[in-house]
Amino acid sequence: MGDVQRINTGVEGLDDLLYGGVPELNQVVVAGGPGSGKTLLSMEILYHAAKRGIPAAFIALEEDPRTVVKNFKSAFPSFSDVDDLINNGTLVVGGEDAAMRIQSTSDSESYSFGNIVSDIETIVGTNNAKLVAIDSVSLIKLMISDNLTYRKSMLALTSNLRRLGVTGIMTAEMPSSERKDLKFSQEFFIFDGILAMYQMGEADKRTLGMEIVKMRGSNHSWSLVPYEITSGGFKVYSIQ
Repeated sequence: MGDVQRINTGVEGLDDLLYGGVPELNQVVVAGGPGSGKTLLSMEILYHAAKRGIPAAFIALEEDPRTVVKNFKSAFPSFSDVDDLINNGTLVVGGEDAAMRIQSTSDSESYSFGNIVSDIETIVGTNNAKLVAIDSVSLIKLMISDNLTYRKSMLALTSNLRRLGVTGIMTAEMPSSERKDLKFSQEFFIFDGILAMYQMGEADKRTLGMEIVKMRGSNHSWSLVPYEITSGGFKVYSIQ
């Protein structure tokens, strides 16, 4: 699989786990419990891509996009040029309209999954993004109570992103941060890749760990490795 075209994450140590990066056009879910850093990690991957000139778009379905940017800058003060990337359009952070409509209605007919896909495509089109993060698909699941319908909807979303020539990163909430309690929903396996993030250990000795559960079309490390969230970004301590 040495001829696979990849997008480097730019995250210290993560590309080692991925044997060079995420295969182009793969749709990858980043799953973890609260506090594991899913949103920050997906935003950092987009930031590094934009720095290399790859147009990227972050679609916030749970928070105001301005809050996402504010939190990212607060967590990673070393990334002092994030505003420049946003201002020149290489990095787009949007989704406010979709987020407000999802959260303000309990009537799925008033704001359908088709509307979400349309809004996502509009945001992607603003800078012809090649790398897109959607935060999070768990919120979409709240709109669609039927599991089969949700599964079909996720298939439609990933197919549309591939049609647009987009490599996708979708965050998803896991019910537990503990690896011993790992239990993926069936729809996770729709995606080409699964990156799982954990908080492990006792309450006073919590450690962060991640692993690549699957990555279609590519070899990857099977190791569970520790990571840290520092002011200069994520540091993944891959095992060589």
